[in-house]
Amino acid sequence: MTKTRAVAAIYAGLALTVVATIVPFTTRLLADHIRAGYPAYSPEQVDAAVSTYLVLLSVVGALGVVAWLGTAWAVRAGKRWARAATAVLFVVGTGIGLTGLLVTDTSGDVGLPPALAWTGLAPCLAALVAVVLLGRRPRPA
Repeated sequence: MTKTRAVAAIYAGLALTVVATIVPFTTRLLADHIRAGYPAYSPEQVDAAVSTYLVLLSVVGALGVVAWLGTAWAVRAGKRWARAATAVLFVVGTGIGLTGLLVTDTSGDVGLPPALAWTGLAPCLAALVAVVLLGRRPRPA
């Protein structure tokens, strides 16, 4: 039962990762954030910066999807290393999410708009649930 719940948390994390990867493409938050931080930027420079961020966020999102799918497979297959891999990926993903939330750029403002950064951290909550569930010992029958 714990394994089933952990896999459910993993699939929730996968869904949240897909959402977090798509959201920057559906809003003007990045462009507005860059324009506010760099008022002297031309529209072309803002567009170039937005494109760079979108490529970076897409790569991170794609790697996250691969990690979630690999973790789901490992847990379902009962691989002995699945628990450790889930914990390592949680730490890596949380580190990446916190970087997006906390690192400042040359304007002195955070690199990502806070709303997008928090969206990027949402999958980490599902990962934490999966790590906790996989860390529990099965109850005797």
